[in-house]
Amino acid sequence: MQVVKQPREKIYVSVQHQPQRTCIGCRQVVDQNQLQRWVLGHADGHAVPVPDPTRRLSGRGAWLHRTPECAERAIKRGAFARSFRTKVDVSSLVIAPEAEVQTQTRENTFTNVQPESGSEI
Repeated sequence: MQVVKQPREKIYVSVQHQPQRTCIGCRQVVDQNQLQRWVLGHADGHAVPVPDPTRRLSGRGAWLHRTPECAERAIKRGAFARSFRTKVDVSSLVIAPEAEVQTQTRENTFTNVQPESGSEI
């Protein structure tokens, strides 16, 4: 009796590559989707860091975790000025703890509700 081997089915695993970025606060290298991008904006004649949630604004970007600890470290170490290679006014980044808590609770309660198409009737 002869055993006939059937060819194995090829299994393709799709692993999407995620670009890596370094947090300017804690210096940890992580996927860029875990960090927030900041760009240099101008207000009242001063250069100030501005968040770029769409990651489409032009200019040099600085990447930072969305935690107050990393923001404090970045400000304390002068990481924004080093990243943007110019003097940066970071006084507008100091946020009161109450405002931060309100922002976090608002984000957690947001739900994405899709409208009905009418075809279910």
